[in-house]
Amino acid sequence: MPKTVFMAKRYHARVKNSPPIPVAVIGVGRMGRHHARVYSELDEARLAAVVDDDAARAQASASEYGCETCTSVDELLERFPDLRAASIATPTVHHRSAAEALLERGVACLIEKPLAPSSVDARAIADLARARGVTVQVGHTERFNPVVRATAELGVRPLFIETQRVGPMSFRSIDVGVVFDLMIHDLDIVLMLARAPLVDVSAVGVSVLGTHEDVANARLVFEGGCVANLTASRLARKPERKLRAFADDAYVSIDYAAKAGVLLSAADHAEALASLRTRLAAGEDLSSLDYGSIVKPREIPIDEEEPLRAELAHFLAAVESGERPAVDAEAGHAAVEAAERVVASLRQHEIEGRAVEARGSWG
Repeated sequence: MPKTVFMAKRYHARVKNSPPIPVAVIGVGRMGRHHARVYSELDEARLAAVVDDDAARAQASASEYGCETCTSVDELLERFPDLRAASIATPTVHHRSAAEALLERGVACLIEKPLAPSSVDARAIADLARARGVTVQVGHTERFNPVVRATAELGVRPLFIETQRVGPMSFRSIDVGVVFDLMIHDLDIVLMLARAPLVDVSAVGVSVLGTHEDVANARLVFEGGCVANLTASRLARKPERKLRAFADDAYVSIDYAAKAGVLLSAADHAEALASLRTRLAAGEDLSSLDYGSIVKPREIPIDEEEPLRAELAHFLAAVESGERPAVDAEAGHAAVEAAERVVASLRQHEIEGRAVEARGSWG
């Protein structure tokens, strides 16, 4: 298991014994309000201010969580020179400008996913964070889902990964397609599990309600042979968020929404599997056997900590300790770059499809 995965827990006591870290939240829309709430509940943090160009929205959050309000990042930095950390929960197009202003002043940033609207902008943020020696964590909250953290601890090296992330249209984030809206969660997790360079991407998508894709499927191939098949849709009748991973020695199935997962390990059934192989090799008829009674999965043990609370505690621990967070700017850049490759592939597929239709119409 990577040393950074559970860093929030490792440094939790140390942070609690230190003075609370002055923090702010930039953008208090749907996600930003939750960041403000959790910071106000954490002993490790002192919520200094919320920033939003909508004064009424900012004041509502400030009143609820006991902090000040600002209308811009410049005002925030001027009024709170001791600020050490901030969550950026603005629309994605504003992530880079907000991050650059904060990082130049040495303020650590937790930037909501995706890190940026393009890999160019994501690269600029990552490079600036490294040059200034300032912590950046990306808000891929699904990484802090208890079952995902437990799965990471297992150290499974998958050969095949399958994900499904579908649900009804929320009519939020309609300025981007389903790849940057939903699939990017799974791209980040698949990249974490594969732990290898991405060498090939093939994707298809369908636009139903606007100019961006609402349904998409992508096939990713990694160096070393791992293959991932990802499906995302925001036009499904009910939500479903699942991942299955196959390895030489294990099978993992997780349900994000239920925060539940099961593991089928070859090591747990070594003797039974060896016996079955011997009997099959001898030509024995095993059609009457109940395989499910011989090989049984076990539940993956998890804790019940709220993912966002775990994420923000992890971020504050990284700020306090100076260690690299689990989802750093490089991981955020990798997810954005992968998402761009998926979108480029599905666009190319659309172009090729129209060309085939055109040739057919003249045939």
